[in-house]
Amino acid sequence: MNNNTVTEKKKRIFSAIQPSGTITLGNYIGALQNWVKLQDDHECIYAVADLHAITVRQDPKAFRQNILNAYALFLACGVDTEKSIFFIQSHVHTHAELAWILNCYTQFGELSRMTQFKDKSAKHADNVNAGLFTYPSLMAADILLYQADLVPIGADQKQHLELTRNIAERFNGIYGNTFRVPEGYIPQVGARVMSLQDPKKKMSKSDENVNAWVGITDSPETIMKKFKRAVTDSEARVCVGEGKDGINNLIGIMSAVTGKTNDEITAEFEGKGYGDFKTKVGEAVVEKLRPIRESFEKYVADKAYLEEQYRKGAEIAEKISIRTLDKAKKKIGYLPR
Repeated sequence: MNNNTVTEKKKRIFSAIQPSGTITLGNYIGALQNWVKLQDDHECIYAVADLHAITVRQDPKAFRQNILNAYALFLACGVDTEKSIFFIQSHVHTHAELAWILNCYTQFGELSRMTQFKDKSAKHADNVNAGLFTYPSLMAADILLYQADLVPIGADQKQHLELTRNIAERFNGIYGNTFRVPEGYIPQVGARVMSLQDPKKKMSKSDENVNAWVGITDSPETIMKKFKRAVTDSEARVCVGEGKDGINNLIGIMSAVTGKTNDEITAEFEGKGYGDFKTKVGEAVVEKLRPIRESFEKYVADKAYLEEQYRKGAEIAEKISIRTLDKAKKKIGYLPR
């Protein structure tokens, strides 16, 4: 066979996002936009992480709608069920089963060092449940079930991925090669979008100041209003620099939604004021999000189509993941049914 005709096997990627009710511009630029790009040259497996979501109390009716909305929204952003496997986590029983097994190969000390557990315990002091503590073992199960090569991560998830690697290596060390040890994949552009009101903090929908974050289904008027109110500095010069957190953030957002480099943006706004720049960033974001909002409304109105897609995704995900679960159970010594 001619070497030129040999195609390199695509690397497998796994990623999941919780159905929080609102996906922010930060979620889109940091994760979803990259999910879409990765589909072309990777084998992608994506999930709506609804099992993870119940560490915080959920209203059942709102939760059900949030799960459906999240699935529709990811499709609207460009997740393609012809290219990727895309499912709802709670529809695939192997996740919870492997999570219990991995709990028994995760050390108490490792879990107690997780900064996210400390942060969330402080935030939800009245509900510090065991799931909040063992959450990283479920995350490890999500990834290891699919023998993922790569996991797209933000800076705040490095610790969880490191733990996943440790668990996989520990299990493999005891029982022989069972799980692929995944690598982190950190996107080059737009990995971290900051608050529009406090640019030292990550953009988050839990921010009490509604002007701090932009939802990707926000109306154009709302988006423009939030960008016009964005915090800047007193220098009135559009360029990346120290002490210019607000402008640095806006330039990063502009770059992520238009594809222009920081230098191109700086040159374009040479001699122009912040008011003009904030308006242009807002307009660029509105145009980027417009087709997503329109597609989302179309998908949400077609429940039969959504159901067909998430059922198909769950069936494929279960077939793949059950092979890994069965392999792990056999190595441990469980009797097959």
